[in-house]
Amino acid sequence: MDMLNKLKAENPNIKFYSVNDPEFLEYGCVIEGQDVKEMTEAALSVAMPESGSVYSPSVEVMEKTELAEYIRRNCFGDMPTQIGLCWGYNDTMNAMEYHKSSEINLAVTDIVLLLAHVWDIKDGKLDVKDIKGFYMKKGELAEVYATSLHYCPCQTADSGFYALVALPKNTNTAIENKCDNPYQSDKNKWILCHPDCKELVEKGVPAGIVGENYKVKY
Repeated sequence: MDMLNKLKAENPNIKFYSVNDPEFLEYGCVIEGQDVKEMTEAALSVAMPESGSVYSPSVEVMEKTELAEYIRRNCFGDMPTQIGLCWGYNDTMNAMEYHKSSEINLAVTDIVLLLAHVWDIKDGKLDVKDIKGFYMKKGELAEVYATSLHYCPCQTADSGFYALVALPKNTNTAIENKCDNPYQSDKNKWILCHPDCKELVEKGVPAGIVGENYKVKY
């Protein structure tokens, strides 16, 4: 059984698709024809954490690759761009966030993206029934649109995951003057969490996700 069908079988509570399925077109698009070998090797040179997941907005060794330059020019129109990494161990949704810009993801390893639309947030709440799972195979590169809610990728193996995260420069970094939207937590980052995620609740993130805190089984 291939991984997508295994995910579907193991998670009947989540609607699962591949990023190559038509359903993904509402959330983003696959970027074809790029050589990801150099970027993959750069990302995998970063050591895994002992536990949990880590996010670094900018990873120098990744930003020196040819793919990084391609992303800057072709995905962000030559705007200042950061090439970062999310990696470690995660199998639970916990939260959903969005940016006022697209995000570029490379599946350095197989990953799952849990996605919804910003307009699925109604009266400050997001129902988990509006969230879908998308499987990305190792080596697949995709743009996730600004209107797509997302968060930390989920792993498909006990060995954890690595995912490139490219965004406009300074996204997800500390902010001094927040806007009036209560979901804003950092620069170009708006987030709401599941009430079961005590770590985020204690940080003041609005607990607006209603329903099961999805855990991806594989």
